[in-house]
Amino acid sequence: MNLSKYLNYLLIIIGSIVAIYAQAEEKQNVVILILGIIILMVGLYRISSTIPSKKYPEKDNEIKENEHDV
Repeated sequence: MNLSKYLNYLLIIIGSIVAIYAQAEEKQNVVILILGIIILMVGLYRISSTIPSKKYPEKDNEIKENEHDV
């Protein structure tokens, strides 16, 4: 579990660095910028998917129970 957590943060950091690097050049490399943004978004998505909902806590419990059954 901790490895996945660190991987998420690492993806966010790498994606941010790549996106900033792509914009820092005189002539922007759009492909590198898009790849950096994609890596950043994947990291953010993975982190946000692990945060439980405040609005519907009972649904989170159901999802966790279903994950254990699989």
